[in-house]
Amino acid sequence: MPTTRTPRRGSLQFWPRKRSKTAFARVRFWALSKDAKPLGFAGYKVGMTHLIINDNSKNSTTKGMDIFCPVTIIECPPLKTASIRFYKNTINGLKLVSETLADNPDKELGRKIILAKKKDPKESKEFDFVRLLVYTQPKLTGIGKKKPEIFEIGIGGNKEEQMKYAQEKLGKELIIEEVFREGQQLDMHVITKAKGVQGPVRRFGVNLKNHKSEKGVRRVGTLGGWIAQGHVMWRVAKAGKMGYHTRTEYNKWLLKIGKAGDISRRGGFESYGVVKNQYILVKGSVAGPEKRLIRFNEPIRPSGKIPPAAPVIQSTNLDVNA
Repeated sequence: MPTTRTPRRGSLQFWPRKRSKTAFARVRFWALSKDAKPLGFAGYKVGMTHLIINDNSKNSTTKGMDIFCPVTIIECPPLKTASIRFYKNTINGLKLVSETLADNPDKELGRKIILAKKKDPKESKEFDFVRLLVYTQPKLTGIGKKKPEIFEIGIGGNKEEQMKYAQEKLGKELIIEEVFREGQQLDMHVITKAKGVQGPVRRFGVNLKNHKSEKGVRRVGTLGGWIAQGHVMWRVAKAGKMGYHTRTEYNKWLLKIGKAGDISRRGGFESYGVVKNQYILVKGSVAGPEKRLIRFNEPIRPSGKIPPAAPVIQSTNLDVNA
């Protein structure tokens, strides 16, 4: 008899398989940058399409040829700055020492947080770095919501440059062109699409048992889990909730930053609607369903295989009358 090989099912790289607490991802690390500018942005996923681009990769077998390229469309309405946050490094981690609020925030922000009636100007002189607290403006899109998402974004440069830039942008809008350029790489922070309760075959990739199996085919083909301690061990693949996980994909290629109005289709995009603001085209797929907020930042470990310049787009199916 051959030796039976039973490798474990499911990657422990993502464990525990818990659902996200929020509808958009949080960023735990920001890339280092010498330029005093925001290190991240956010937008709403529209869907996917394709382009015909001229391949500008140095070592590609199709260099200089027109090739098919799938892309994801992300609508990026301007972000608005709610406050400046001052942080200090301590032995117990980061500590928020003070915060400067913006004057006259949008009334929609009151749907998310309690707005202060009086501005209390607090500006710390002892801090190590500064971050901007920004919020989205979904009212500018056609996705049918007004309640904004609120999150922090990092700023490049030293703390004096960070402070100067933050003071200039307090209470003002940030647009995508101030943060990124065409051809650069992005790190995407997303929440995946929820799949509901699934069995071990789909959730962990367990092989189907023989069709003559007496006790089910879509079950784990073992004598049972280790239950001496009173419950089945987590190492055994079991049914459970699948999807709605926090995931990060590194080094996505930003192909184009487009203007509002040049990407509209008759009737809008399926499950999304009409794109009314600036948008970006990112090569390949991006996790998550339509209308979900996608956060993208400066790459923390950029790849040398991706060309530094954006390719020439020969044609697209994003015709206004399509």
